[in-house]
Amino acid sequence: MKILSARRKKRHSLFDIFNVLFMTLLSLIFLYPLLMTLGLSFSSAKELVGKSVILFPVGFSTQSYVAFLTDTAIFRYYVNTIVYAISGTFVSLLFTSLLAYPLTISEFIGKKLITILLLITMFFGGGLIPSYLNIRNLHMLNTIWAMILPGCISAWNTIMFVNFFHSIPDSLRESATIDGANHFRVLFSIILPLSKALLATIALFTIVGFWNDYFNALIYLDSTSKMPIQIFLRKILVNMEIAEGNANQGDEMMRLLDMVNANPRTVKAAATIITIIPVLCVYPFLQKYFTKGMMIGAVKA
Repeated sequence: MKILSARRKKRHSLFDIFNVLFMTLLSLIFLYPLLMTLGLSFSSAKELVGKSVILFPVGFSTQSYVAFLTDTAIFRYYVNTIVYAISGTFVSLLFTSLLAYPLTISEFIGKKLITILLLITMFFGGGLIPSYLNIRNLHMLNTIWAMILPGCISAWNTIMFVNFFHSIPDSLRESATIDGANHFRVLFSIILPLSKALLATIALFTIVGFWNDYFNALIYLDSTSKMPIQIFLRKILVNMEIAEGNANQGDEMMRLLDMVNANPRTVKAAATIITIIPVLCVYPFLQKYFTKGMMIGAVKA
């Protein structure tokens, strides 16, 4: 028995060592592009000519970040994106929970039909032109609602909510109903407070989605003052491609680059870092809910 237990411990220890080494290597592989981009953004424009960044900056310079801070429009783009991400996440969680809760009530008539219609949207889209016509007919073009409402409800998130709500004992809802609480009171006073892990998980997915969204802005927004930061990033990347091709550099951003003596490669890297900083700051605070919310929301039914 002692020999068998010793062999099992040895197997477990070897597996643990391999697991740690493998996960460490995998983490480094995922982190390397970000670290390389960070190093490139702080590289010196003069010393970078003819060289490549492997990990650490070539020289050290903040010229690329100065180029962005010189352009005051970036702060307006940042504010727009923060407003879209926060308000969009709130509306998405509200609408998704309001849709998912009735689907967990056995007495609710038509929940099977609604579930089928919801699942259909996971496989078939309405199309770009019909979506644009809907937004135009609803008079939402060039408004904040054009950035929020088209993607505020996700079929996958709704399924996660439904599965999580099913894991909550029906006795809680029934006892609250006996005490005179209506469905809205049950949802907002009992169900949602018990769903903090799932709410945090879905909020993380949703806020990242709204933060990275630029396609809706290209289609539905005309005013430059309402554009998100991703449109600014796209503009920078396109301009940098033009600059690297030695084309006409008459754009305002090109003049800023000449003023601060920045390199197109470092500016592209700095633009990427600037746009992902808020997401990197939010993720650690929601990480502890991530695993629990995913496990309960996906497994419980």
